[in-house]
Amino acid sequence: MRMDLIQPFINSADAVLAQNLRGRIQVDEVTMQEYVYQLQGIGALIWISGEIEGHVLLDVAPSVAATVATTFTGSPVPEDDPTLGEAVLELANQLIGNAVTALNDQGFRFRVHPPSLHTKAEGLPGTEETESLLLCFQTTGGKAYLNVALRYTGNQVGTAAAH
Repeated sequence: MRMDLIQPFINSADAVLAQNLRGRIQVDEVTMQEYVYQLQGIGALIWISGEIEGHVLLDVAPSVAATVATTFTGSPVPEDDPTLGEAVLELANQLIGNAVTALNDQGFRFRVHPPSLHTKAEGLPGTEETESLLLCFQTTGGKAYLNVALRYTGNQVGTAAAH
């Protein structure tokens, strides 16, 4: 597993979660996944293609999503609000934006596909070629998980950097 591909997502998740939850974030656990990840809460899935290929899955507890939605709207949002998925998608957009900037600065060429709500109970497994790393973040609002399964392919997607 190439940490130069993974580290920007770890750094970005830490910063984005801390900013939007307005509190201290701690990495609680880091594991390599050899099995299919079980979704714990509300998930946002981002696909990446080009020189870097794979997916990133942000999975947050409903309590975390409600805290983020409250931060975004400025008024209390309950844990059963049907719009919590939108807050998780926006969180994923912020996370991916920071990570993409760092990867572009390293010279990688790739395409990031827009985040989509991931509602299946099971996440996506790594493959023999694409290892999957799972990070558990303990936040003031509950747990958030980041499942990163990326590999370097060397396949360029054109001469322009990804957006």
